[in-house]
Amino acid sequence: MGNTLGLAPMGALPRRSPRREEPLPNPGSFDELHRLCKDVFPAQMEGVKLVVNKVLSSHFQVAHTVHMSALGLPGYHLHAAYAGDWQLSPAETQQAKFLTWQFDGEYRGDDYTATLTLGNPDLIGESVIMVAHFLQSLTHRLVLGGELVYHRWPGEEGAILTLAGKYSALHWVATLNVGSGGAHASYYHRASEQVQVGVEFEANTRLQDTTFSFGYHLTLPQANMVFRGLVDSNWCMGAVLEKKMPPLPVTLAFGAFLNHWRNRFHCGFSITVG
Repeated sequence: MGNTLGLAPMGALPRRSPRREEPLPNPGSFDELHRLCKDVFPAQMEGVKLVVNKVLSSHFQVAHTVHMSALGLPGYHLHAAYAGDWQLSPAETQQAKFLTWQFDGEYRGDDYTATLTLGNPDLIGESVIMVAHFLQSLTHRLVLGGELVYHRWPGEEGAILTLAGKYSALHWVATLNVGSGGAHASYYHRASEQVQVGVEFEANTRLQDTTFSFGYHLTLPQANMVFRGLVDSNWCMGAVLEKKMPPLPVTLAFGAFLNHWRNRFHCGFSITVG
């Protein structure tokens, strides 16, 4: 007897295991759309500042800030933040003056984020400021959404709609906000583990002002140092050097900024503990 050879019926194809698609990521909050580019630029510094951060629990943290400046009055800030199932906006006081209050509510789904903010609601005076955000991940790289700002007080009422989009590649991120109030575009690029650059464009239709900025971020891990710099279309130049002091939880920072157009120069020094 010969060997028996089993053949599959004609027209039958081998079964393939179903391909599992990875779920879309959460897009984050609307305020974080330009965060990668913003982190490249140095923060403005003037005078002497002391910041002490204290984490009281996994949900509650407090920061004390003492700022002495020649341009303004010295002040003390108390910043308290609570993060839990319901996130409340940080409360800040300065010189025992109560300025404003607001309520923030945020819901994060698997692939979308919705946020609602109410500022200074007054039922008797019929005045309120409402800001609504929504972001949706369409693909693993593309995020679309928008912002609606509505304000009402006696004799005035209006709304501003802004559309937003972000595209994330392997080494760069491009973001664009466009609305009746203007446009905001940014481009972030990671050249290497030590070098990052960012380009930002802002146009305000109400103020008739346009600004173009270029920033860079240089990390020196062996020296525990970070250097940030910027140049913009308003003839401003600035740089900030940060130095960590391990094993102590202390960070020293020194910054200098020069405005060629207005012939202004200011510098600052800060100490951060925690």
